Amino acid sequence: MPIDPPLQGLLDQIAASDAPAMPEAGPAMAREMYRGLHMLTDPTDVPIGKVENVSFTGPGGDVPLRIYTPVAASGTMNCLVFFHGGGFVIGDLDSHDALCRHLANDAGCKVVAVDYRLAPEHKFPAAIEDGWAAINWVEENAGELSVDANCIAVAGDSAGGNIAAVVSQMAATTKGGPQISFQLLIYPGLRAHADTPSMAEFAEDHFLTKATIDWFAENYLPEGQDVSDARLSPLLAEDVSGVAPALIITAGYDPLKDQGKAYADRLAASGVDTTYKDYPEMIHGFFNMTALSPDAKKAVKDAAKAVKAAWPS
Repeated sequence: MPIDPPLQGLLDQIAASDAPAMPEAGPAMAREMYRGLHMLTDPTDVPIGKVENVSFTGPGGDVPLRIYTPVAASGTMNCLVFFHGGGFVIGDLDSHDALCRHLANDAGCKVVAVDYRLAPEHKFPAAIEDGWAAINWVEENAGELSVDANCIAVAGDSAGGNIAAVVSQMAATTKGGPQISFQLLIYPGLRAHADTPSMAEFAEDHFLTKATIDWFAENYLPEGQDVSDARLSPLLAEDVSGVAPALIITAGYDPLKDQGKAYADRLAASGVDTTYKDYPEMIHGFFNMTALSPDAKKAVKDAAKAVKAAWPS
């Protein structure tokens, strides 16, 4: 199946531009480029009931959060904790603001977006530590947040999908830890230095490149890091039984596609209620491109409906 025409148009624009590749630009410029791209592909004009910027004290200092309450909301609500993508190096609350608004409205829940620490300033496992602390903070403060502590789900795209998968594994094995009811993993990165057919086939010219993935890893990983550590490569965890039910989404033209499919297969084989959905005409990052592609917008709505259906009515 060919690439979704609006997204192919975006790829053509990127190929024709003289903007430097992220590894050439460096972290600071890459962050600005990434934020600017998302303002073009999904500008923040999505109506929402309420947006609050708060923070809590995490293991490495203050962790900013952005809390989204959907239109016409009232009383205690279900909650989706969201971790943005960006290879652990780029991305922030603003780059995924529109997506979080869509998810809050379409799932009918509060969304708590987490601005975890980024590399290279803060290498692995800083992002995981902040993600785990955020889940615990939301559960501990459920009453003040007007959310149901028994209905907390996690979600994330790309690197954020990695964090969501890892904290779901941690919750399943931590006695007295937070209860995660569902995990939405959007084209997640689940294994460091993966050598898969999709990584080779889509190494170039499909938005996320292998060169950029390698650059992210260089910035994120401490020297000598064991890449089989399950907090880095949750696909390699010894036991995944008991983790929260999952919806795993992949894009057909994505270097990370095979990782998502492999994890979905592994969860299902371990008895976890798992749904796998591939969008064969899409590229990495398409959840942030709903202003360009009607099909991408529908995919976001469908994912949000799946999250909503996972909670008791």
